[in-house]
Amino acid sequence: MSAVEMSHSRAAGGFGPVFVRVTAMVSAWNDARITRRELNRLTDRELSDIGLTRSDIERVARSV
Repeated sequence: MSAVEMSHSRAAGGFGPVFVRVTAMVSAWNDARITRRELNRLTDRELSDIGLTRSDIERVARSV
């Protein structure tokens, strides 16, 4: 009689890192979205006070 061992550790281990990566991507996207929104709410004068222009907003949001 032979025994068959079925291990699910490979399947479970494969999903965990993917979930962590997707969660990190969503979190980064949301941080950029919030940064972009808040910077767009500032006046040109306020942006100038912190050394930015409207054209810098996207670059700053991506680097968050």
